Amino acid sequence: MTALVPLLTTLPLLGAALALIAGRHRRIQVGVSIATLSLVLVIAAILLYVVDTGGVPLAVSVGGWPVPFGIVLYVDRLAALLVVVSSIVLLAVLLFSVSQGAADGDDDTPVSIFHPSYLILAAGIFTAFIAGDLFNLYVGFEILLVASYVLITLGSTESRIRTGVVYIVVSLVSSILFLAAIAMIYGALGTVNMAQISERMTQLPPDTQLLLHLMLLLAFSIKAAVFPLSFWLPDSYPTAPAPVTAVFAGLLTKVGVYALIRTETQLFAESDVNMLLMIVALATMIVGVLGAVAQAELKRILSFTLVSHIGYMVFGLAIATPAAIGATIYYMVHHIVVQTTLFLAVGLVERRAGSTSILRVTGLMRAAPVIAVLYFIPAINLGGLPPFSGFIGKFALFDAAAKVGTPIMLVLIVGGIVTSLLTLYALMRAWNLSFWREEEDSAETESRISYLGAAPAAAIETERRVIPRVMTLATAGMVAVTVALTIFAGPLYDICERIGASLLEPVSLSQLQDEVGQ
Repeated sequence: MTALVPLLTTLPLLGAALALIAGRHRRIQVGVSIATLSLVLVIAAILLYVVDTGGVPLAVSVGGWPVPFGIVLYVDRLAALLVVVSSIVLLAVLLFSVSQGAADGDDDTPVSIFHPSYLILAAGIFTAFIAGDLFNLYVGFEILLVASYVLITLGSTESRIRTGVVYIVVSLVSSILFLAAIAMIYGALGTVNMAQISERMTQLPPDTQLLLHLMLLLAFSIKAAVFPLSFWLPDSYPTAPAPVTAVFAGLLTKVGVYALIRTETQLFAESDVNMLLMIVALATMIVGVLGAVAQAELKRILSFTLVSHIGYMVFGLAIATPAAIGATIYYMVHHIVVQTTLFLAVGLVERRAGSTSILRVTGLMRAAPVIAVLYFIPAINLGGLPPFSGFIGKFALFDAAAKVGTPIMLVLIVGGIVTSLLTLYALMRAWNLSFWREEEDSAETESRISYLGAAPAAAIETERRVIPRVMTLATAGMVAVTVALTIFAGPLYDICERIGASLLEPVSLSQLQDEVGQ
């Protein structure tokens, strides 16, 4: 089975090369992209089954170099699960984008550029998830960031170029910090292999450990959009094309969260910054959701809720118990799927109504009842209403915090509950105004919410366009996946619990060498 591990990275890169060679042959590029991501999904599902049932991770040393000198690709339950979920999201968004491009003549997402960039983005995401050393993790980040620079500026409008520049600058700062931290770790420990770092880290003085810890924490917090390092996200994501925004919102910040989870549980188990993480988690939840409440444009509302819900994952990481880590993984999977689905649904709203401003869109319940349902289900899920996966994940986090029982944990539980209620308020207010409100009620309603008139993008209108059937089907498929997270919550949560237990028992170098040798 180890022969399948490198395919998670090489297949998307090969697909990107074929898509680039195909040039302007749209059907070939579409076929290559769909086939590549479908094959990766099948391989990742097989690997997840193997590592979960066998209980032994799979590791490959690229080029046959002995561990820890070579590049190690490492697939455990966490990496396999996230590659499966990412493949599903990438495939659904690809179908949405292909249908949109066919209907619009590829004005927003030029197919000759989009498909190679999209597959390179996928390769970077998968590489980051299966990296066994810090430098390969850095390479994965840079691969996906280079592709994201292209995708976020597709269409070359003034707003996309302007926000794209901010995104690029912030990403470069984060990458410089990450690379500097890698250099310092190598200088101090003589290795970048994560298994070997975890064994040698305790040999360093506590102050040196703390410095290295904080540098990686800072770099990954920028990528994960943790407050106060999340200022760039609400302005950057909404200007991109709908499918690009959806995949960015669902996946890119979670790669940063994944890096936080890996380094906190494996590299710095003895260096305690949990109190700092708790304070940051609370601030991220509250500030993010307050920003969402103050917005009048659907994409910006979702961007701020994206920031706030990163706080839940940092919260779970700060609790640092097996149950909390398992709940964090479950919530992370839930959020990847639900946040992507909501952005796809908003893409449908934009095409149908010609705007995503909740001050301008009216009567969609009667005009587009299918879109109303496709928005409503993931919205209440994100808001944490039972019995959906959002409720399950939040309850599990609160339960893990309550078992610790310290005063700061109780404060965080209250903050999480308030964040959940305000998330539900922001999303349901948007649903009420855009779907339930009729045209004749607009003047009266706007007088009550006049404070939103000065919110960014509140008056923006776009061209109304026909919604192709595949776009609706792709969104409906993602809604079905969000429901499946609830229906199959038991087996999925069991896997997440096993992940939580295993992450707090880091793999030693000798174990890694044995796994590579198998």
